[in-house]
Amino acid sequence: MTQQNNNYSDYDEQFSYCEDIFLKKMNDYGTSWRIMRVSSLIDQITIKAKRIRSIEEKGNQLVTDDTKDDMRGIINYCIISLIQIKLNANDDLLSNNEIASLYAEFKNESKALMIKKNHDYGDAWKTMRISSFTDLILSKLVRINSIIDNEGKTIISEGIDANLFDIINYAIFSLIKQNQSIDCKNN
Repeated sequence: MTQQNNNYSDYDEQFSYCEDIFLKKMNDYGTSWRIMRVSSLIDQITIKAKRIRSIEEKGNQLVTDDTKDDMRGIINYCIISLIQIKLNANDDLLSNNEIASLYAEFKNESKALMIKKNHDYGDAWKTMRISSFTDLILSKLVRINSIIDNEGKTIISEGIDANLFDIINYAIFSLIKQNQSIDCKNN
């Protein structure tokens, strides 16, 4: 297997883990999140990203929840946000199959974007610090909030959805790098 294919395997593994969590939670809670506005979902993502940054800066944590679970939550909230943008946020509950199909659609779109960007950027993410991904996610969230405050309008910049796809990929890269550093420590 080439190094490139191994990257895709790691990417797929991390995303599949997130999807499994998403589907199990959907089984437990249904699609209750359909009532949430995109701005509220962005706030949820921000809370998770700020928690991760706080723990990175302090070097310890008092709540034992794994920060990798927060990264996975960021990914899933991004997918939920993309679904809400596509369907217009409202309280229409959809079937689990309809939502699972939309999740897969955005998962595939995220991977296609990652492949294109990895080609152009030469896998630059591999040289980045894990904390840089957190900072990039927070930066994208500030951008998204500006776009929301401008009623979704941009003059020259990408929209909310493009920023959400970037956040997904930064979070996946962070998870891959965290797993690789655990593997290095165990060898």
